[in-house]
Amino acid sequence: MKEALLVVDYTFDFVADEGSLTCGKPGQVIEKRIVELCEIFLKEQHEIVFPVDLHFKYDPFHPETKLFPPHNIEGTSGRDLYGSLNTFYQNHKESIYWMDKRRYSSFSGTNLDQYLRERGVTHVHIVGVCTDICVLHTAVDAYNLGYQITVHRDAVASFDPEGHAWALRHFETTLGAIVK
Repeated sequence: MKEALLVVDYTFDFVADEGSLTCGKPGQVIEKRIVELCEIFLKEQHEIVFPVDLHFKYDPFHPETKLFPPHNIEGTSGRDLYGSLNTFYQNHKESIYWMDKRRYSSFSGTNLDQYLRERGVTHVHIVGVCTDICVLHTAVDAYNLGYQITVHRDAVASFDPEGHAWALRHFETTLGAIVK
């Protein structure tokens, strides 16, 4: 069974204290575990994908424009990977698939499903932020596409503790995901 690690939206805007839509401390404490998982997947020669939110300044057509402050704007440092994950990426770019995404789900409007299937991936491990938004929507689409799913509890975070807890239960009870 071929596996892939999806590191969803672990960027400055979503994690740093100064980020425009930050999880803050909950997002920061998972940094070490995300990098550790990346190192494990790299060593075991599994796929590593960084689906990263992409927005354009003053985009009146994107639905998030009405819901959230501007974040992950093209060409800004808000889209930079947070902390030591950025260093990991810089050192291993050739082994990581960076993928821009425009919606919550990493599968929506992207070639992620095709990319994974071409490589024989049947099991996705999902980490990153926010547990109850982009991680959740990515997991739902992965479920609907027939992937086996693992969500690493110690490598996901949200700015909404209740939403985070609900999503972790939902992964397990509704999507049949392994939550570890």
